[in-house]
Amino acid sequence: MRIFIFIFLIALAVTAFSTPLIRRFSIWIGFVDVPATRKLHREPMPLMGGVAIFAGAILAALLLLSTLPAALRAPEVWGVLLASAVVALVGLIDDRRHLPAWMKLAGQLAGFLIVAYFGVRVRLPFPDAVDYLITFLWLAGISNAINFLDNMDGLSAGVSGVAAAFILLLAAFNDQHLVAALAAGVLGACLGFLRYNFHPARIFMGDAGALFLGFLLAVLGIQLRFPGNVNFVTWMVPVFILGLPIFDTTLVIISRLRRRVNPFTTAGKDHVSHRLATMGFSHREVVLLLYLVAGTFGMVGLFITQADPLEGYTIGATTALLLLYAIWRLERRRERAAAAGEQL
Repeated sequence: MRIFIFIFLIALAVTAFSTPLIRRFSIWIGFVDVPATRKLHREPMPLMGGVAIFAGAILAALLLLSTLPAALRAPEVWGVLLASAVVALVGLIDDRRHLPAWMKLAGQLAGFLIVAYFGVRVRLPFPDAVDYLITFLWLAGISNAINFLDNMDGLSAGVSGVAAAFILLLAAFNDQHLVAALAAGVLGACLGFLRYNFHPARIFMGDAGALFLGFLLAVLGIQLRFPGNVNFVTWMVPVFILGLPIFDTTLVIISRLRRRVNPFTTAGKDHVSHRLATMGFSHREVVLLLYLVAGTFGMVGLFITQADPLEGYTIGATTALLLLYAIWRLERRRERAAAAGEQL
């Protein structure tokens, strides 16, 4: 357990100390996010925070490799680190050059191919081809869901930190030391970055940070194992741990499709965070409330690890119905607000 704490502290320190330096460098070279109609900030914002997050998490992972002899012989760890670096690099290029959506997806496909080559994939009772397809959809879906969620100061980093904390606990309790150590690095990097990203933010993580966090969390979710239960039930655990970004992305896709706009190339203030803000919550209240929601999803995930099939699927179905009802209510409110001339 001490190694996890040590890795967490290293990632926290590296990210916390490097973020101000990267912020100044980002301003110096003009690597900034310019304000626009759909954005909340009013001044150009440094956009290289993902580099600090990546540095903290990866340096902590390299520390893991140097202290645990078994890690050096685990090829999947090297595959995960290489794939995460590729996804982060594509995100960084997108932050600078604004890549088309297909190129970003190609970067995520490359990350998937790397981890699949090293044996990291979903292992459900389906043909291998189906498992590989589910793996790619999961990795790309969560990567983009965390990126979608990065629409308010501190939101994506904090929710990613909550998810990493639950993965760390579950992996540690089930003696998955490599997964737990990587999750500890992600948690430390997220908290170190939040020092400068919580409202009012002084730096953004950009696609480099959001895609990196989403991809790595998705991989760690795949790697979670629960010897005391069956995959037929426990596949839901990472889905619940990452339930908030999944819900937000589902809400946005449904809302935009209903309005006949492209959900992936069209941006707007229609995320759950924006909708809560229109209900009168302050910026910080919205973010803290969504941290609580993310934690609630994680607690349900903890219960699923011990649930039998009937309990697990009852909870899963009930949660799905409640979330669909929430989407319906939020859409009804948006329609009423639009009819009244409010801006969402």
